[in-house]
Amino acid sequence: MQHFTKMQGAGNDYVYIDCRKNIPENPGCLAQRVSDRHFGIGSDGLVLILPPLNSENHARMQMFNSDGSEAEMCGNAIRCVARFVRERWNLTVQPLKIETKTGVKIIETKNGENGFLASVDMGEPILEGEATLNGREFIKVSMGNPHAVTFVDSVADAPVLTEGPILEVDKEFPKKSNIEFAEFIDAKRIKMRVWERGTGETLACGTGACAAAVAAMLKKNAERILTVELLGGSLTIEWNRETNHVIMIGPAEFVFEGEF
Repeated sequence: MQHFTKMQGAGNDYVYIDCRKNIPENPGCLAQRVSDRHFGIGSDGLVLILPPLNSENHARMQMFNSDGSEAEMCGNAIRCVARFVRERWNLTVQPLKIETKTGVKIIETKNGENGFLASVDMGEPILEGEATLNGREFIKVSMGNPHAVTFVDSVADAPVLTEGPILEVDKEFPKKSNIEFAEFIDAKRIKMRVWERGTGETLACGTGACAAAVAAMLKKNAERILTVELLGGSLTIEWNRETNHVIMIGPAEFVFEGEF
């Protein structure tokens, strides 16, 4: 039996396992089993919360998509990890330092009027050029994991489910890619839907929101602090001019716990 905690950030839901005492065998296979929404727990993937490799940090996260593949980073998941270690590991220090495959992320947490919020320094975006695919113009942005952003007139009508799986594996992306369809509303707000690499359409993608915000700031003259509206909620994204770092602010919520 394996104890687990279900958490979600803006509707992006994962199964979380506290790995301080033991680490599950074959987590990629486990991710496939627990993610199944009919025969498993139901989630967008699996996140292991581990002790840090460096004692100067506070925790480490390892994330697996619902297809069992390991991902470099997940913006919504790391906010949930921050809340988990703060409340379950009693780590009240600020800021938290959490190790990921894309490096150490620095996170400030607080309980505001509308609940828990985490502010994550996502680091510098890597601009990887543009590409024309299926007749659409894409801006390629890496947030430690690959993203391709295209702007559409309406995200409600965007071909996420039909073009997303084709574009994810296009030869343009040697490691596959997350595909974002973004709608520019005004200088302070965009809407976005995402086809996540290894998972499919999800209600939110934190790194994808960062990539779409950066693309909007580059191509649509959006302001440097932007609200990204996703199917599962909204995230605030800032691209700091002085540091060139992207800051993501959003919620993290416990859903339920159990044994699998």
